[in-house]
Amino acid sequence: MTTRLVALLLFLLLALGGGLPALANNCPLQIQRAEELIKKAERGKLPPEARALLEEARKLVTEARVSHGGAKGKPDHADAIRKAKTAQALAEEAAALAGR
Repeated sequence: MTTRLVALLLFLLLALGGGLPALANNCPLQIQRAEELIKKAERGKLPPEARALLEEARKLVTEARVSHGGAKGKPDHADAIRKAKTAQALAEEAAALAGR
């Protein structure tokens, strides 16, 4: 009985708490990817719509850095990842508007 209880507790601990390091490690990668896409989209002449999208993308990258830096749990890391991925999408849209 005790062995099963210990095994169950270990399983729950890993299942519920095991994702935090993965999320924490993923934030910087997503932020870096967003910055790369912004730099790529900034090359050359941009229409006004693309400039506005890139400004919003830069703002979201800054917010993602703040969310990741002050993260206290999974929701904070998930918020940082969401913001970084949204910035990526905006940068890709700006690049498409610029014809890249």
